[in-house]
Amino acid sequence: MTRKAMITSLLIVAAAMAAILTVVVAKTQTSSAFPMNDKQRSAREKFFGTAEKLGPIPKGQEMRPRW
Repeated sequence: MTRKAMITSLLIVAAAMAAILTVVVAKTQTSSAFPMNDKQRSAREKFFGTAEKLGPIPKGQEMRPRW
């Protein structure tokens, strides 16, 4: 194997490892959402009227406030 082919294959392996590592790190960060504490839950209940998660937005509903 020539030197040029060996360097190319090492760069390809390094790029593949970096891509795999990026995917693994991104998945662990998104799945580790912090649960709300009591203070946050009570503030949410006071503001939205409920402590539960909000439902999906109906199709066609506007996202901007109506002034």
